[in-house]
Amino acid sequence: MKIGVISLGCAKNLVDTEMLLGMLRESGLDITTVRSKADAIIINTCGFIESAKSEAISTILEAADLKETGLKKLIVMGCLSQRYKPELEQEMPEVDRFIAIDEYPHLNEILSEELGVPIPHTYGKSARMLSAKPWMAYLRIADGCDNRCSYCAIPLIRGPFVSREMEEIVEEARTLIKGGVKEITLIAQDCSRYGIDLTGRLMLSDLVKELDALEGLHWLRILYLYPDEIPDDLLDTIRNSRHVLPYFDIPVQHGSDRVLKAMHRRGSRALIEERCRKIRETFDHAVLRTTLIAGFPGETEADHGENISLLKAVKFDHMGAFAYSREEDTPAYDMEDLTSPEEKERRKEELMKVQSEISAELQKDFIGRTLEVLIERIDPLTEMYVGRAYMHAPDNVDGCVRFRGREHRPGEFAMVEITRTAGLNLIGKEIEHA
Repeated sequence: MKIGVISLGCAKNLVDTEMLLGMLRESGLDITTVRSKADAIIINTCGFIESAKSEAISTILEAADLKETGLKKLIVMGCLSQRYKPELEQEMPEVDRFIAIDEYPHLNEILSEELGVPIPHTYGKSARMLSAKPWMAYLRIADGCDNRCSYCAIPLIRGPFVSREMEEIVEEARTLIKGGVKEITLIAQDCSRYGIDLTGRLMLSDLVKELDALEGLHWLRILYLYPDEIPDDLLDTIRNSRHVLPYFDIPVQHGSDRVLKAMHRRGSRALIEERCRKIRETFDHAVLRTTLIAGFPGETEADHGENISLLKAVKFDHMGAFAYSREEDTPAYDMEDLTSPEEKERRKEELMKVQSEISAELQKDFIGRTLEVLIERIDPLTEMYVGRAYMHAPDNVDGCVRFRGREHRPGEFAMVEITRTAGLNLIGKEIEHA
Protein backbone atom coordinates (compact mmCIF):
# COMPACT_ATOMS: atom_id res chain seq x y z
CA MET A 1 0.00 0.00 0.00
CA LYS A 2 1.29 3.44 -0.97
CA ILE A 3 0.75 6.18 1.63
CA GLY A 4 0.92 9.89 0.92
CA VAL A 5 1.42 12.24 3.87
CA ILE A 6 0.75 15.98 3.78
CA SER A 7 1.97 18.22 6.61
CA LEU A 8 0.48 21.67 7.22
CA GLY A 9 1.27 24.32 9.80
CA CYS A 10 4.20 24.95 12.06
CA ALA A 11 7.48 23.20 12.77
CA LYS A 12 5.93 21.51 15.81
CA ASN A 13 3.35 19.95 13.50
CA LEU A 14 6.15 18.90 11.15
CA VAL A 15 7.78 16.95 13.99
CA ASP A 16 4.48 15.08 14.50
CA THR A 17 4.42 14.30 10.78
CA GLU A 18 7.99 13.01 10.83
CA MET A 19 7.15 10.78 13.79
CA LEU A 20 4.19 9.42 11.79
CA LEU A 21 6.42 8.83 8.77
CA GLY A 22 8.93 6.97 10.92
CA MET A 23 6.19 4.74 12.31
CA LEU A 24 4.85 3.98 8.83
CA ARG A 25 8.32 3.30 7.41
CA GLU A 26 9.26 0.91 10.21
CA SER A 27 5.95 -0.86 9.67
CA GLY A 28 7.00 -1.57 6.07
CA LEU A 29 4.60 0.76 4.28
CA ASP A 30 5.56 2.49 1.05
CA ILE A 31 5.67 6.31 1.38
CA THR A 32 4.97 8.28 -1.79
CA THR A 33 5.21 12.00 -2.48
CA VAL A 34 2.99 11.73 -5.58
CA ARG A 35 -0.59 12.18 -4.44
CA SER A 36 -2.09 10.61 -7.55
CA LYS A 37 -0.23 7.37 -6.85
CA ALA A 38 -1.29 7.09 -3.22
CA ASP A 39 -3.74 4.44 -2.06
CA ALA A 40 -4.24 6.45 1.13
CA ILE A 41 -3.50 10.04 2.09
CA ILE A 42 -2.99 11.25 5.65
CA ILE A 43 -3.19 15.01 6.21
CA ASN A 44 -1.71 16.51 9.37
CA THR A 45 -3.56 19.79 9.84
CA CYS A 46 -3.15 23.11 11.62
CA GLY A 47 -6.11 24.78 13.30
CA PHE A 48 -4.46 27.74 14.98
CA ILE A 49 -5.83 30.75 13.08
CA GLU A 50 -8.45 31.32 10.40
CA SER A 51 -6.03 31.27 7.46
CA ALA A 52 -4.56 27.95 8.64
CA LYS A 53 -8.01 26.44 9.01
CA SER A 54 -8.95 27.57 5.51
CA GLU A 55 -5.76 26.06 4.09
CA ALA A 56 -6.50 22.77 5.86
CA ILE A 57 -10.07 22.57 4.56
CA SER A 58 -8.94 23.34 1.00
CA THR A 59 -6.23 20.67 1.18
CA ILE A 60 -8.72 18.10 2.48
CA LEU A 61 -11.17 18.84 -0.32
CA GLU A 62 -8.45 18.65 -2.97
CA ALA A 63 -7.35 15.27 -1.64
CA ALA A 64 -10.96 14.06 -1.49
CA ASP A 65 -11.27 14.68 -5.24
CA LEU A 66 -8.66 11.96 -5.76
CA LYS A 67 -11.19 9.38 -4.57
CA GLU A 68 -12.69 9.63 -8.04
CA THR A 69 -9.42 8.37 -9.55
CA GLY A 70 -8.41 5.60 -7.17
CA LEU A 71 -7.70 7.00 -3.71
CA LYS A 72 -9.07 4.48 -1.22
CA LYS A 73 -8.63 6.20 2.12
CA LEU A 74 -8.45 9.81 3.31
CA ILE A 75 -7.43 10.35 6.94
CA VAL A 76 -7.11 13.71 8.71
CA MET A 77 -5.18 14.24 11.95
CA GLY A 78 -3.65 17.16 13.85
CA CYS A 79 -4.87 20.38 15.39
CA LEU A 80 -7.97 20.83 13.22
CA SER A 81 -9.16 17.33 14.12
CA GLN A 82 -8.44 17.93 17.79
CA ARG A 83 -10.41 21.15 17.84
CA TYR A 84 -13.36 20.41 15.57
CA LYS A 85 -13.63 16.62 15.25
CA PRO A 86 -17.43 16.24 15.85
CA GLU A 87 -18.28 19.08 13.46
CA LEU A 88 -15.88 17.82 10.79
CA GLU A 89 -17.26 14.30 10.96
CA GLN A 90 -20.72 15.70 10.26
CA GLU A 91 -19.71 18.11 7.51
CA MET A 92 -17.03 16.13 5.65
CA PRO A 93 -18.20 12.54 5.14
CA GLU A 94 -15.63 12.15 2.35
CA VAL A 95 -12.98 11.82 5.06
CA ASP A 96 -12.72 8.25 6.33
CA ARG A 97 -11.33 9.10 9.75
CA PHE A 98 -10.52 12.19 11.78
CA ILE A 99 -7.87 11.54 14.44
CA ALA A 100 -7.49 13.94 17.37
CA ILE A 101 -4.12 14.64 18.97
CA ASP A 102 -5.13 12.96 22.22
CA GLU A 103 -5.65 9.75 20.21
CA TYR A 104 -1.99 9.61 19.10
CA PRO A 105 -1.03 6.98 21.74
CA HIS A 106 -3.36 4.64 19.80
CA LEU A 107 -2.42 5.89 16.34
CA ASN A 108 -0.99 2.56 15.15
CA GLU A 109 -4.19 0.74 16.15
CA ILE A 110 -6.40 3.33 14.45
CA LEU A 111 -4.36 3.31 11.23
CA SER A 112 -4.21 -0.50 11.20
CA GLU A 113 -8.00 -0.54 11.34
CA GLU A 114 -8.49 2.15 8.70
CA LEU A 115 -5.80 1.03 6.25
CA GLY A 116 -6.37 -2.68 6.68
CA VAL A 117 -2.67 -3.42 7.14
CA PRO A 118 -0.75 -4.20 10.35
CA ILE A 119 1.11 -1.26 11.88
CA PRO A 120 2.86 -2.73 14.92
CA HIS A 121 5.07 0.23 15.71
CA THR A 122 3.78 2.79 18.23
CA TYR A 123 3.70 6.52 17.49
CA GLY A 124 6.63 8.29 19.10
CA LYS A 125 8.66 5.12 19.59
CA SER A 126 10.02 4.88 16.05
CA ALA A 127 12.92 6.92 14.68
CA ARG A 128 11.70 10.04 12.93
CA MET A 129 11.81 10.12 9.15
CA LEU A 130 13.06 13.60 8.26
CA SER A 131 10.87 15.00 5.54
CA ALA A 132 12.84 18.08 4.50
CA LYS A 133 16.57 18.71 4.31
CA PRO A 134 18.69 15.89 5.80
CA TRP A 135 21.22 18.33 7.24
CA MET A 136 18.76 20.10 9.56
CA ALA A 137 16.06 19.03 11.99
CA TYR A 138 13.67 20.52 14.48
CA LEU A 139 13.89 19.07 17.98
CA ARG A 140 10.81 19.50 20.13
CA ILE A 141 11.65 19.93 23.81
CA ALA A 142 8.12 20.45 25.16
CA ASP A 143 4.50 20.44 24.07
CA GLY A 144 1.46 22.42 25.09
CA CYS A 145 1.34 25.79 26.81
CA ASP A 146 0.39 27.27 30.19
CA ASN A 147 0.62 30.94 29.21
CA ARG A 148 -3.08 31.32 28.39
CA CYS A 149 -2.73 34.41 26.21
CA SER A 150 -6.25 35.70 25.65
CA TYR A 151 -6.11 35.40 21.85
CA CYS A 152 -4.51 31.96 21.60
CA ALA A 153 -6.15 28.55 21.16
CA ILE A 154 -2.96 26.50 21.56
CA PRO A 155 -3.68 25.43 25.17
CA LEU A 156 -7.13 24.28 24.04
CA ILE A 157 -5.58 22.20 21.27
CA ARG A 158 -2.30 21.00 22.73
CA GLY A 159 -3.09 21.04 26.42
CA PRO A 160 -0.86 22.19 29.30
CA PHE A 161 2.88 22.71 29.04
CA VAL A 162 4.78 19.42 29.35
CA SER A 163 8.58 19.27 29.10
CA ARG A 164 10.32 16.21 27.74
CA GLU A 165 12.91 14.55 29.94
CA MET A 166 16.36 15.97 29.25
CA GLU A 167 17.93 12.55 28.69
CA GLU A 168 15.31 11.77 26.02
CA ILE A 169 15.98 15.04 24.20
CA VAL A 170 19.75 14.58 24.27
CA GLU A 171 19.44 11.02 23.00
CA GLU A 172 17.24 12.13 20.10
CA ALA A 173 19.79 14.83 19.29
CA ARG A 174 22.55 12.19 19.21
CA THR A 175 20.47 10.09 16.81
CA LEU A 176 19.85 13.08 14.53
CA ILE A 177 23.54 13.99 14.47
CA LYS A 178 24.51 10.40 13.76
CA GLY A 179 22.09 10.49 10.81
CA GLY A 180 23.85 13.50 9.29
CA VAL A 181 22.02 16.45 10.85
CA LYS A 182 24.29 19.47 11.25
CA GLU A 183 21.81 22.08 12.44
CA ILE A 184 19.32 21.39 15.24
CA THR A 185 16.60 23.91 16.02
CA LEU A 186 14.93 23.64 19.41
CA ILE A 187 11.18 24.25 19.34
CA ALA A 188 8.27 24.37 21.77
CA GLN A 189 5.40 26.75 22.23
CA ASP A 190 7.61 28.40 24.85
CA CYS A 191 11.20 27.10 24.88
CA SER A 192 12.20 29.49 27.65
CA ARG A 193 9.88 27.67 30.04
CA TYR A 194 11.57 24.31 29.54
CA GLY A 195 11.90 22.25 32.71
CA ILE A 196 9.69 24.38 34.97
CA ASP A 197 7.17 21.53 35.26
CA LEU A 198 9.91 18.96 35.91
CA THR A 199 11.93 20.66 38.64
CA GLY A 200 10.18 23.93 39.45
CA ARG A 201 12.89 26.01 37.79
CA LEU A 202 13.85 27.10 34.28
CA MET A 203 16.20 24.49 32.81
CA LEU A 204 16.80 25.65 29.25
CA SER A 205 20.34 26.72 30.12
CA ASP A 206 21.08 23.22 31.49
CA LEU A 207 19.65 21.58 28.38
CA VAL A 208 21.61 23.84 26.06
CA LYS A 209 24.87 22.94 27.83
CA GLU A 210 24.14 19.23 27.38
CA LEU A 211 23.36 19.63 23.69
CA ASP A 212 26.28 21.98 23.04
CA ALA A 213 28.65 19.27 24.29
CA LEU A 214 27.55 16.76 21.64
CA GLU A 215 30.22 15.94 19.09
CA GLY A 216 29.25 16.33 15.46
CA LEU A 217 26.76 19.14 16.05
CA HIS A 218 27.55 22.27 14.06
CA TRP A 219 24.72 24.71 14.77
CA LEU A 220 22.15 24.82 17.57
CA ARG A 221 19.32 27.33 17.27
CA ILE A 222 16.56 28.16 19.76
CA LEU A 223 13.12 29.44 18.75
CA TYR A 224 10.37 31.09 20.78
CA LEU A 225 11.72 32.69 23.95
CA TYR A 226 9.35 34.75 26.10
CA PRO A 227 10.84 38.07 27.22
CA ASP A 228 10.11 37.52 30.92
CA GLU A 229 11.94 34.17 30.88
CA ILE A 230 15.30 35.05 29.34
CA PRO A 231 17.54 35.11 32.42
CA ASP A 232 21.10 36.36 32.31
CA ASP A 233 22.46 32.85 32.93
CA LEU A 234 20.86 31.66 29.68
CA LEU A 235 22.56 34.50 27.80
CA ASP A 236 25.87 33.58 29.43
CA THR A 237 25.42 29.94 28.42
CA ILE A 238 24.77 30.89 24.80
CA ARG A 239 27.70 33.32 24.75
CA ASN A 240 30.08 30.66 26.12
CA SER A 241 28.83 27.86 23.89
CA ARG A 242 30.54 26.27 20.89
CA HIS A 243 27.52 25.76 18.68
CA VAL A 244 24.58 27.88 19.86
CA LEU A 245 23.75 30.70 17.46
CA PRO A 246 23.06 34.21 18.82
CA TYR A 247 19.61 34.15 17.24
CA PHE A 248 16.75 35.23 19.49
CA ASP A 249 13.15 34.69 18.40
CA ILE A 250 11.12 36.61 20.98
CA PRO A 251 7.39 36.85 20.08
CA VAL A 252 6.46 40.02 21.99
CA GLN A 253 3.05 40.48 20.25
CA HIS A 254 2.57 44.16 21.11
CA GLY A 255 4.28 47.39 22.14
CA SER A 256 1.45 48.83 24.26
CA ASP A 257 1.29 47.94 27.95
CA ARG A 258 -2.49 48.36 27.86
CA VAL A 259 -2.85 45.84 25.04
CA LEU A 260 -0.29 43.47 26.56
CA LYS A 261 -2.41 43.38 29.70
CA ALA A 262 -5.55 42.66 27.66
CA MET A 263 -3.65 39.89 25.90
CA HIS A 264 -2.74 38.36 29.30
CA ARG A 265 0.92 38.63 28.39
CA ARG A 266 3.45 38.54 31.19
CA GLY A 267 5.92 41.40 31.45
CA SER A 268 5.79 44.89 30.05
CA ARG A 269 7.04 47.13 27.26
CA ALA A 270 9.91 48.21 29.51
CA LEU A 271 10.89 44.57 30.12
CA ILE A 272 10.86 43.82 26.40
CA GLU A 273 13.18 46.73 25.70
CA GLU A 274 15.45 45.89 28.64
CA ARG A 275 15.89 42.23 27.62
CA CYS A 276 16.54 43.14 24.00
CA ARG A 277 19.06 45.75 25.08
CA LYS A 278 20.77 43.17 27.34
CA ILE A 279 21.01 40.72 24.43
CA ARG A 280 22.59 43.38 22.21
CA GLU A 281 25.10 44.21 24.97
CA THR A 282 25.97 40.54 25.53
CA PHE A 283 26.54 39.63 21.86
CA ASP A 284 28.39 41.63 19.23
CA HIS A 285 26.11 40.54 16.41
CA ALA A 286 22.91 39.19 17.96
CA VAL A 287 19.91 38.77 15.70
CA LEU A 288 16.43 39.49 17.09
CA ARG A 289 13.20 38.26 15.54
CA THR A 290 9.67 38.90 16.79
CA THR A 291 5.98 38.83 15.92
CA LEU A 292 3.34 41.51 16.44
CA ILE A 293 -0.45 41.39 16.28
CA ALA A 294 -2.31 44.23 14.58
CA GLY A 295 -5.89 45.12 15.44
CA PHE A 296 -6.32 43.27 18.73
CA PRO A 297 -9.78 44.05 20.22
CA GLY A 298 -9.72 47.50 21.77
CA GLU A 299 -6.48 48.52 20.06
CA THR A 300 -6.58 52.25 19.44
CA GLU A 301 -4.60 54.23 16.92
CA ALA A 302 -2.38 55.28 19.84
CA ASP A 303 -1.79 51.60 20.71
CA HIS A 304 -0.92 50.94 17.09
CA GLY A 305 1.56 53.78 17.37
CA GLU A 306 3.12 52.01 20.35
CA ASN A 307 3.68 48.97 18.14
CA ILE A 308 5.48 51.14 15.63
CA SER A 309 7.53 52.89 18.31
CA LEU A 310 8.61 49.50 19.72
CA LEU A 311 9.95 48.49 16.32
CA LYS A 312 11.88 51.73 16.06
CA ALA A 313 13.20 51.49 19.62
CA VAL A 314 14.39 47.87 19.53
CA LYS A 315 15.21 47.61 15.81
CA PHE A 316 14.42 43.93 15.41
CA ASP A 317 16.28 42.28 12.55
CA HIS A 318 13.19 40.33 11.50
CA MET A 319 9.51 40.77 12.29
CA GLY A 320 6.29 39.06 11.24
CA ALA A 321 2.96 40.85 11.72
CA PHE A 322 -0.47 39.27 11.79
CA ALA A 323 -3.92 40.81 11.63
CA TYR A 324 -5.87 39.70 14.69
CA SER A 325 -8.04 36.63 14.08
CA ARG A 326 -10.88 35.78 16.46
CA GLU A 327 -10.61 32.25 17.81
CA GLU A 328 -13.52 30.43 19.41
CA ASP A 329 -13.32 29.61 23.13
CA THR A 330 -10.57 32.14 23.83
CA PRO A 331 -11.15 35.10 26.18
CA ALA A 332 -10.51 37.59 23.38
CA TYR A 333 -13.28 36.07 21.26
CA ASP A 334 -15.92 37.85 23.35
CA MET A 335 -14.07 41.16 23.59
CA GLU A 336 -15.66 44.07 21.74
CA ASP A 337 -13.89 44.32 18.39
CA LEU A 338 -14.69 47.55 16.58
CA THR A 339 -11.73 47.51 14.20
CA SER A 340 -12.68 46.54 10.66
CA PRO A 341 -10.77 43.81 8.81
CA GLU A 342 -9.57 46.46 6.36
CA GLU A 343 -8.17 48.60 9.19
CA LYS A 344 -6.46 45.60 10.77
CA GLU A 345 -4.85 44.84 7.44
CA ARG A 346 -3.79 48.48 7.02
CA ARG A 347 -2.13 48.49 10.43
CA LYS A 348 -0.41 45.20 9.69
CA GLU A 349 0.94 46.52 6.41
CA GLU A 350 2.16 49.69 8.12
CA LEU A 351 4.06 47.58 10.65
CA MET A 352 5.59 45.55 7.84
CA LYS A 353 6.62 48.71 5.98
CA VAL A 354 8.35 50.16 9.05
CA GLN A 355 10.09 46.85 9.70
CA SER A 356 11.16 46.56 6.07
CA GLU A 357 12.98 49.89 6.35
CA ILE A 358 14.64 48.83 9.62
CA SER A 359 15.71 45.47 8.21
CA ALA A 360 17.11 47.07 5.06
CA GLU A 361 19.23 49.42 7.16
CA LEU A 362 20.47 46.64 9.45
CA GLN A 363 21.34 44.47 6.44
CA LYS A 364 23.97 47.00 5.41
CA ASP A 365 25.97 46.17 8.55
CA PHE A 366 26.78 42.77 7.07
CA ILE A 367 28.56 44.21 4.03
CA GLY A 368 32.25 43.44 4.36
CA ARG A 369 31.71 40.76 7.00
CA THR A 370 32.57 37.10 6.45
CA LEU A 371 29.82 34.66 7.43
CA GLU A 372 29.64 30.91 7.71
CA VAL A 373 26.88 29.74 5.37
CA LEU A 374 25.02 26.44 5.29
CA ILE A 375 24.46 25.67 1.61
CA GLU A 376 20.96 24.43 0.77
CA ARG A 377 20.64 24.53 -3.02
CA ILE A 378 21.87 25.95 -6.30
CA ASP A 379 19.68 28.48 -8.07
CA PRO A 380 19.21 27.01 -11.58
CA LEU A 381 18.82 30.44 -13.17
CA THR A 382 21.80 32.25 -11.67
CA GLU A 383 23.88 29.15 -10.82
CA MET A 384 24.57 30.77 -7.46
CA TYR A 385 24.61 28.85 -4.20
CA VAL A 386 21.72 29.66 -1.86
CA GLY A 387 22.15 29.12 1.85
CA ARG A 388 21.60 30.42 5.35
CA ALA A 389 23.87 32.13 7.86
CA TYR A 390 23.26 32.35 11.59
CA MET A 391 20.68 35.11 11.16
CA HIS A 392 18.44 32.96 8.95
CA ALA A 393 16.14 30.39 10.59
CA PRO A 394 15.15 27.29 8.58
CA ASP A 395 11.56 28.46 7.97
CA ASN A 396 12.49 30.62 4.97
CA VAL A 397 11.17 33.94 6.31
CA ASP A 398 14.47 35.62 7.22
CA GLY A 399 16.05 35.79 3.77
CA CYS A 400 19.15 33.95 2.60
CA VAL A 401 22.75 34.28 1.39
CA ARG A 402 23.55 33.92 -2.32
CA PHE A 403 27.12 33.50 -3.52
CA ARG A 404 29.45 32.00 -6.08
CA GLY A 405 32.32 29.77 -5.09
CA ARG A 406 33.99 26.40 -5.34
CA GLU A 407 32.10 23.19 -5.96
CA HIS A 408 29.87 22.21 -3.06
CA ARG A 409 26.99 19.92 -2.25
CA PRO A 410 23.90 20.97 -0.32
CA GLY A 411 24.46 20.50 3.40
CA GLU A 412 28.06 21.74 3.31
CA PHE A 413 29.35 24.95 4.87
CA ALA A 414 31.27 27.75 3.17
CA MET A 415 32.84 31.01 4.33
CA VAL A 416 31.30 33.89 2.40
CA GLU A 417 32.29 37.55 2.31
CA ILE A 418 29.18 39.73 1.95
CA THR A 419 29.52 42.31 -0.81
CA ARG A 420 26.00 43.74 -1.10
CA THR A 421 22.35 43.32 -0.13
CA ALA A 422 19.24 42.56 -2.16
CA GLY A 423 16.07 43.00 -0.10
CA LEU A 424 16.28 40.54 2.79
CA ASN A 425 19.03 38.60 1.03
CA LEU A 426 22.78 38.97 1.25
CA ILE A 427 25.05 38.58 -1.78
CA GLY A 428 28.68 37.55 -1.49
CA LYS A 429 31.63 35.52 -2.65
CA GLU A 430 33.30 32.50 -1.11
CA ILE A 431 36.68 32.99 0.47
CA GLU A 432 39.35 30.62 1.69
CA HIS A 433 38.97 29.46 5.28
CA ALA A 434 40.98 31.56 7.68
